[in-house]
Amino acid sequence: MTATLRPQTGTAHVTPWVQLLLGVICMAAVANMQYGWTQFVDPIIARHHWERASIQFAFTIFVLIETWLVPVEGYLVDRLGPRAVIIGGAVLVAASWVLNSIADSLGLLYFAAALGGIGTGSVYGTCVGNALKWFPGRRGLAAGVTAAGYGAGAALTTLPIGNMIERSGYEHAFLVFGLLQGLIVLIMSWGLKVPPRELRASTAPNMQSARSFAPLQVLSSPVFWVLYAIFVLVAAPGLTLTASMAPIANDLHIGKVPVALFGFTLPALPALQYALVLNRTCDGIGRTIFGWISDRIGREQTMASAFILGAVALYTLAQHGSNPVLFVLVSALYFGAFGEIYSLLPATLGDTFGSQYAAANAGMLYTAKGVGSLLVSLATITAASRGWHTVLMIAMACNLLAAAVGILVLWPLRARHFAQLRTGQAGVAPAVASIAPAQEKRARRVADRSPTSTTPP
Repeated sequence: MTATLRPQTGTAHVTPWVQLLLGVICMAAVANMQYGWTQFVDPIIARHHWERASIQFAFTIFVLIETWLVPVEGYLVDRLGPRAVIIGGAVLVAASWVLNSIADSLGLLYFAAALGGIGTGSVYGTCVGNALKWFPGRRGLAAGVTAAGYGAGAALTTLPIGNMIERSGYEHAFLVFGLLQGLIVLIMSWGLKVPPRELRASTAPNMQSARSFAPLQVLSSPVFWVLYAIFVLVAAPGLTLTASMAPIANDLHIGKVPVALFGFTLPALPALQYALVLNRTCDGIGRTIFGWISDRIGREQTMASAFILGAVALYTLAQHGSNPVLFVLVSALYFGAFGEIYSLLPATLGDTFGSQYAAANAGMLYTAKGVGSLLVSLATITAASRGWHTVLMIAMACNLLAAAVGILVLWPLRARHFAQLRTGQAGVAPAVASIAPAQEKRARRVADRSPTSTTPP
């Protein structure tokens, strides 16, 4: 279904591509909340002499809160629109790092992590859910570009943060970048809008649902839980490496080894700094490319290819990670393959269960990241007793298992789901069905209050 609508006067920014751009900027602004953390771990240890596992527990709290509250935040987005939720997120993002700058106890560090998790989850869930709604025919690309902002956004500030930590201390870096990130999100929030009903109702015919399933309906579907399992299998290793790149490099004694990979354009940099910049860049590029590919060859096939590529990278890192050049290149390859879960899985969910409740439904799936984060501290303990080689080999096995589940389980399940939709057999429990009309009315009221003029992608 394709709608042809013209923008109203004064609403030139209410177009799919501009909305996508605003979401990407918001995502890039909060990316350091997760991906910049690893640079602060060793300086915090040096200042306060806390155990590494205790400090990394703050990262676990952050991810748990960020992910497990996203369904609530998604519900608020579906009901109130994106702006109010993003504004609240901006305030909490700034407050989190400001508190980190003065934290003199683990309790305060953990409290700041919780605030940061709420704020980042508000931004992440809103932007991804809004992208799925604005681009019903290109969800892989839209989710990939939006998630790329989160994956690659930290690449822009990795070196400045590292330099500020060296020059002025980690406390100053927390304070300055916390306030800056919150301000950027706050400014961008004023342009975010809800797409019109006509656009949210449009859908491409290939493996996409014209029917919107409410959150409780989605929870009753086996497709959701298979997607959830895949998310956990791939997210746990990725989050472990995200939180531990600096410790891994230091344990391998290559963190400060100069590497001149691109000497004709860039000076030699420490291996860790090169790795962090390339990891974030490749992470963002991978989310976009794999999302775009999945729009053309299919979600499950693209997932399996990326997971296998990630497994190869993890195996190589386990065997040859002590080589500084290979450490930089192979870790970048891994993150380029890992990041696609944040584009392909939400896009698959949106295809399967429709647009109307996309923010809340994607939020429920995103809680799988929180489950995966529970394993970060366990991986740190395992590495301390058995070495990072063991952790990397377990991570490789998780990626291979996820690839097999995607092809052998998810693909047939989704095919059956769409077959049932075509024959009118995709029923739901009466109690769930009775909730949907009320949610639909609320969503319509939100849509009616927003501009309804645009040209669908």
